Amino acid sequence: MALILLVLLLVILLGLGGFALHLLWVLAVILAVVWLVGFLFRGADSGRWYGR
Repeated sequence: MALILLVLLLVILLGLGGFALHLLWVLAVILAVVWLVGFLFRGADSGRWYGR
């Protein structure tokens, strides 16, 4: 019985970890697209990011 509970706990933990990792990948792709759009369509007067 303890072995079944241990395996079930392991499956739940790995499942939640995979779901969290998937969400992080989706967030990374969305942020990369937003950054790329901002990089391509920035104004001509703000050519440098450090304000010179």
